[in-house]
Amino acid sequence: MLGTKGRMTQIFDEKGDVHAATIVTAGPLTVTQVKDVTKDGYVAAQIGFGEKKEKNMTAPLKGHLKDLGMFRHLREFVPEGEVKRGDTIDISVFAPGDVVTVSAISKGKGFQGVVKRHGFHGGPRSHGQKNKERAPGSIGGGGRAGGRVVKGMRMAGRMGGDRITVKNLKVLQVDLASNTLVISGAVPGRPGTLVEIRG
Repeated sequence: MLGTKGRMTQIFDEKGDVHAATIVTAGPLTVTQVKDVTKDGYVAAQIGFGEKKEKNMTAPLKGHLKDLGMFRHLREFVPEGEVKRGDTIDISVFAPGDVVTVSAISKGKGFQGVVKRHGFHGGPRSHGQKNKERAPGSIGGGGRAGGRVVKGMRMAGRMGGDRITVKNLKVLQVDLASNTLVISGAVPGRPGTLVEIRG
């Protein structure tokens, strides 16, 4: 299932316990193409999600989607049952209590130092330390790695904007009327991020 991340909220269960939760607007999805082994070399179903203006679509995509509507996102997955072009998939495939896996692109945080990016503790704040509290420290040297910086050395750099997958999240509520799922815990990304939900 594809959806867009919304805001976070709190949900109280039957026992009165509170759970942090994320509201996700999911589906409905439309099957835009069914791929098979003979023609495409593999089995998959292409699905479309979200609306997009026709004037902003490329000509090949307009022809590909001409009788189904214009979609902002196209993704492929391996179907469990028999599907055909034009089928619609909604959130009725989920039920409260289902355990799901959620993937999305995390928030971009720009260029960050080693303390924020990798959890370095930094240097001591005493004994005349000046302007070096958040410095990375030694990155190699003559004896350690032949006088070079080894690959994979944790350093400052661009942080965030990665595909993050969070497992074992629970579906708390399913609202078919508004196409919303309430999922326990935090989901990667900012509000509006495209989210993939797998059962």
